[in-house]
Amino acid sequence: MTDSNYKPFQGKKGLIFGVANERSLGWFIAQHLAQGGCELGFNYLGENLERRVRPLAESVGASLIEPCNVTDDAQVDALFEKVKNKWGHIDYLIHSVAFANKEDLDGRFVRTTREGFRVALDVSCYSLISLAGKAEALMEGRDGSIITLSYYGAEKVVQNYNVMGVAKAALEASVRYLAHDLGPKKIRVNAISAGPIKTLSAAGIRNFRDMLSQAAEKTPLRENITGDDVGALAAFLCGPGGKHITGSTMYVDSGAHIMGNIDVNASN
Repeated sequence: MTDSNYKPFQGKKGLIFGVANERSLGWFIAQHLAQGGCELGFNYLGENLERRVRPLAESVGASLIEPCNVTDDAQVDALFEKVKNKWGHIDYLIHSVAFANKEDLDGRFVRTTREGFRVALDVSCYSLISLAGKAEALMEGRDGSIITLSYYGAEKVVQNYNVMGVAKAALEASVRYLAHDLGPKKIRVNAISAGPIKTLSAAGIRNFRDMLSQAAEKTPLRENITGDDVGALAAFLCGPGGKHITGSTMYVDSGAHIMGNIDVNASN
């Protein structure tokens, strides 16, 4: 983590969507923003996740901890109304949301169901568009930063990633179009493509441990990344160093994306 005396985000407000537990990539990003002085808000989905998310959010002094299903427009509207009334604006939006039915991650992609495809694209991609649209009015003119999380399976075939790879490809394309739309409002939109990390989502992917080992053996740096690496990159993109970076997918994967012979698996 960075020097605790350095507060580049003092006075800033950030919304974090999709934290499930202490291993979520969104949580590592939240810690970096909080250490930099950012006031944070979190969503949760249902009572079970609230029991995990609320203690984490409270540990970084979050002033907003609210229920919100990102696939429900009414809940999204209600959350942003609360944000507007409490804060008046936001500076950062972190989208760490992804989901696909387990049966659509196992076996052949050609067997993806229509409903499974809809769910994966709705939760993993359209939710970013929806949240960005609501955040626009609260971020305009503030040099705001929107960050989402992608994976190498968006551009190359990764075994057992299947429909999620298609969803991440759509997510990365959405980043570019959102960056174009929101740029005149001085709002930047970027994706972080992280290497494999043991997260709740990764646990649902077959042979993940083997893929994690292979990544450590064959990446140029010969090591796996940590969630802290993702948090540090997100903090850079939110800070002054990222002021003119938008519409990009930035890799933090020990160089895996430059290799042609690595079959690594998913992380977020």
